[in-house]
Amino acid sequence: MNPVGQLIRVDRSSPVPLYFQVAQRLEELIESGQLTPGTRLENEIALADQLGLSRPTMRQAIQYLVDKGLLVRKRGVGTQVVHAKVRRTVELTSLYDDLHRTHQQPRTEVLSFGETAAPDEVAVALALPPGAPVLAIERLRYAQGEPLAVMRNYLPFGLLQISAEDLAKHGLYQVMRSAGINLRLADQTIGARKATAAEAKALGEARGAPLLTMIRTAYDDAGRAVEYGHHAYRASLYSFELTLVAR
Repeated sequence: MNPVGQLIRVDRSSPVPLYFQVAQRLEELIESGQLTPGTRLENEIALADQLGLSRPTMRQAIQYLVDKGLLVRKRGVGTQVVHAKVRRTVELTSLYDDLHRTHQQPRTEVLSFGETAAPDEVAVALALPPGAPVLAIERLRYAQGEPLAVMRNYLPFGLLQISAEDLAKHGLYQVMRSAGINLRLADQTIGARKATAAEAKALGEARGAPLLTMIRTAYDDAGRAVEYGHHAYRASLYSFELTLVAR
């Protein structure tokens, strides 16, 4: 691998502070996988010399990424890359597709798969009679070898032919698209809560660790409710991004 300094360019004519230019470029390298978890950076003096920057400027750039959880300083080891935080825009996409697109090496472990009677909230969301049969799926999603999310999904039973093996290899929305189900609209709620003991164990977190949550009901192009999902994500590795427009 090339020295990190050779992968960074700064524009001294830009109004963007030099430390922030360096931090942004390092973040891009981490999120693209060019700097993998465990990669050691040259020391701040060496990096500053390579880029023609002052040591305080380089220290500020490194500290910015340490504060964001992308780098860690270890005594006797130096500065190392840790797992990039998955940032996801709030769109009607699947987590698998988003991770695959950003080279996060998604992997899925199917925890449970089978028919069940719809819980009340699921029946309401899918516009089904109380206790109607649904396909209940629970999966553990990994990114770059780290457990990231526990995902629980419900589909109207008989909506499509699907197996646990399909979901171990592909994302749910990918399987649905392949079956001719076109997702067009979703109602979504984002929240937060503490991890249960089972979730903490699956995600490698302490019991009671903070989790981000997402509840979604997705509709196809005919207006049918075709999927209800309740996902829990590690807050230490995951965030949602929104673009706000002034009126």
